[in-house]
Amino acid sequence: MSQLIKLPSLKKISFLTVLAVYFLIAVGGIVRSTGSGMGCPDWPKCFGNWVPPTEASQLPPDYKEHYASLRAEKNERFALYLDKFGFVEQAELIRTDESILVEEDFNAAKTWTEYVNRLIGALIGVFIILTFLSSIKTFKTKPKLTYLSFFIVLLVGFQGWIGSIVVSTNLLEWMITIHMLLAIAIVLLLIYIYQQSKEDTGSKLKKTSYLNRASWFIVICMVLTTVQVVLGTQVREMVDQVSNLLGEANRHLWIDSLGLNFKIHRSFSILILIAHFFMFKYLFAATEKNSGFRSTFFLLAAVVLLEIFSGVIMAYFAIPPALQPVHLLLGTVAIGIQFFILLELNKFYQPVKMKDSLIYS
Repeated sequence: MSQLIKLPSLKKISFLTVLAVYFLIAVGGIVRSTGSGMGCPDWPKCFGNWVPPTEASQLPPDYKEHYASLRAEKNERFALYLDKFGFVEQAELIRTDESILVEEDFNAAKTWTEYVNRLIGALIGVFIILTFLSSIKTFKTKPKLTYLSFFIVLLVGFQGWIGSIVVSTNLLEWMITIHMLLAIAIVLLLIYIYQQSKEDTGSKLKKTSYLNRASWFIVICMVLTTVQVVLGTQVREMVDQVSNLLGEANRHLWIDSLGLNFKIHRSFSILILIAHFFMFKYLFAATEKNSGFRSTFFLLAAVVLLEIFSGVIMAYFAIPPALQPVHLLLGTVAIGIQFFILLELNKFYQPVKMKDSLIYS
């Protein structure tokens, strides 16, 4: 098939796919910030159709009971899977939590927001398949990229199934977290394929003694930023609870009602800022001043600062809805850039032996 269809290079299509997945993450953030996550009570269809209704009159009178029943059946099957893997407590929670089956009133805006989100998700699937097909052309020279691309296809299918469980469990908090972590994993794997398909630029080190420290701080920053994103999904769940309790009229009271998780999430930003300071310190010390690679450092610095700044605005200006998806997107973009920098260091600066002394090519 790859010979019958003129496919873009693996470098080009993998880069476009990374951008597309990040766009989907942004759209997913919009879905969450607008409360549209349950705009479609079933999956993959929406209200039983591939094109959803535009008004409640197009639905049967008992649509709430019908879709609640379908979700209950799906949740029971999911609970059985959890039992088999030893997650008995989580399985029992799904079986006994009646709020999971609460069906929302039909809202055309929310329904179509979620529907567009799903359409974009389907488009991402096409990009993923094109990435796999393009990778076949590199099989002889880089077979691991073809295997990895095929694994991503399977992972995206699994992600789609997890998305259906997120819907059937009525946006259960820990399921949303798993859904987000899988999205990050897919992005990182695609970034790896893109980075491995690039040609070497011949970047050089200025002071190799700082390379190991820089690499360790990149890993630390990746871990801290990922933890911060997970904490953010938990805070986002609390925002939903507080908004339902206090209402939109008391939006200015939401922040004070978020509790300990928000305080940890807020304070964690300081730790992330400090870790990035040391990471940049060693990265700049290890690279040449005129290296084009340094532009990636500046990009990461801008993303991290914008992420923290957007968090500050949300904390002091009653969580503006428009900033919520931006804040989430910046966090995931930061992780991707951190990973790319780490890969670049490992690719360009491989240690070699010369006259009994260790240098870097």
